[in-house]
Amino acid sequence: MLQLSRRNFAQASLGALVMGCAPRGTPDLIIHGGPIYTGVAEAPVEALRISNGLFAVVGSLADARANAGNAREIDLGGAAAFPGFTDAHVHLSGVGAAALTLDLVGAPSITDLQDRLRAYASSHAEGPIYGRGWIETHWPERRFPNRADLDAIVSDRPVFLERIDGHAAVVNTAALQLAQIDNNTANPAGGSIERDASGAATGMLIDNAMSLVQSRFPPPTAAMMREALLQGARIYASRGWTGVHNMSTTLAEAQLFQEFAASGDLPISADIYLTPEDAEGILETGPYGEGAVKVRGIKMYMDGALGSRGAALLAPYSDVRTSSGLLVTPPEQIAAMIQRAKAKNVQVTTHAIGDRGNRLVLDAYRDAFADNPEALRNARYRIEHAQILATEDIPRFAAQGVIASMQPSHAISDLFFAPARLGPSRLAGAYAWRALLDSGATIAGGTDAPVEKGDPLVEFYAATYRHDLNGFAGPDWHLEEAVTRAEALRMFTAAPAFASFTENERGTIEVGKQANVTAFSADLMTAEPSAIPTASAKLTISNGRVAHEAL
Repeated sequence: MLQLSRRNFAQASLGALVMGCAPRGTPDLIIHGGPIYTGVAEAPVEALRISNGLFAVVGSLADARANAGNAREIDLGGAAAFPGFTDAHVHLSGVGAAALTLDLVGAPSITDLQDRLRAYASSHAEGPIYGRGWIETHWPERRFPNRADLDAIVSDRPVFLERIDGHAAVVNTAALQLAQIDNNTANPAGGSIERDASGAATGMLIDNAMSLVQSRFPPPTAAMMREALLQGARIYASRGWTGVHNMSTTLAEAQLFQEFAASGDLPISADIYLTPEDAEGILETGPYGEGAVKVRGIKMYMDGALGSRGAALLAPYSDVRTSSGLLVTPPEQIAAMIQRAKAKNVQVTTHAIGDRGNRLVLDAYRDAFADNPEALRNARYRIEHAQILATEDIPRFAAQGVIASMQPSHAISDLFFAPARLGPSRLAGAYAWRALLDSGATIAGGTDAPVEKGDPLVEFYAATYRHDLNGFAGPDWHLEEAVTRAEALRMFTAAPAFASFTENERGTIEVGKQANVTAFSADLMTAEPSAIPTASAKLTISNGRVAHEAL
């Protein structure tokens, strides 16, 4: 992901920001011509009227047209409309930055990765090379790439190629030399420098070890930062997203979100969760912001990712018995941050993927509110990913009031390697959406883009069908953990609103709520599963403004 500068920007007051809604006095919008699901009633309604950024009429077309003046009518042409979809976990600058760097998504082999690197190096003749998106689980070479693979293509300048999950990278020899990594360099806390039998670094860096090289790369320019965030926001509007929960946000990015909202250039709303390094201000003053951009909390990391074997497990990995994963942040440091956040009503969310990582976070939240468990429920703390759970820990989410912020596409990406990493017994608690919902937990659905594509249609498909995009699921993949279509809709509409304390403003189509609408070419409630990920967004309305239209 494009690493944004962490210079100490002062927190600007958002009191003067525009609300991000359609300005008063603009013509009303009337939407009709396809089924409109409100998220409240099971049956769709016929029409909507939007006035001053709010839903004014939800019902019949005749009622929507009554006394509508010079309202603009939008005919859906058979497309199906829903409450606005919100991505509850995204890195929006990373989505935009992917178009500005070497794209390795879908590379089918090390040879193809080398070909892409060669082409990129030829067209970008100077400076370090950054790329992202490779994943080795399908490769015929059946191994991670290494520095020799990269040196064969580029040896005269640093190369840093990040795995798709953002928790591992391969670098060339020039990058190792830039970071002064040699046979005597110790592993950093929460990270690993992978080595061969002789003790030499292979070029693979896991979790916190990546920063040894990243910190030596030149920071992006202000223009690059602006372009990445704007491009990401525009891409997201075109896919049907009306809002995002932006994770691991730097103060520089938060400032840009604010500026773009004030100028009217931000097409969607954003709830922001800062990195711990940039959280000093919010931990002193509390959450801030109003309108289209709100800075709500902090995002921490307990462990790494499953694919790179950095997820912290209670027992060793089934395919590498010498490893149980990594704790990226010491638990005592997380506990201290929680206490500071609790004092200022700052919402806490923590990355945890492995069953040990999740248990440690649940324990930390419980212990911080041991004197008042109901206050923990009211705080709406979250665990990001919650991918691998010990089955006995599943009921703890509902019992403690902890929100499971999950990304369904991870299950259809990981199904090719998760069984080998975990073994059959641990799959019972893997991507356990059904079990979590049945226990009473709230699941806020997201994408983790750019780790995944960031497509709401793929996420809805994965949640309800639990097969990969070719229809494959594999044995023992626990298809019973799929959710109903109504539950999936809630995961991407009402649940993210609840997770960001905005359920009275967003999440359903009701009179008086903010007008957020997403329309797709396929009716997600009735279409064949295979037709869902191949559909497209036809209309995006965020806070009463048309952000995307392809009718």
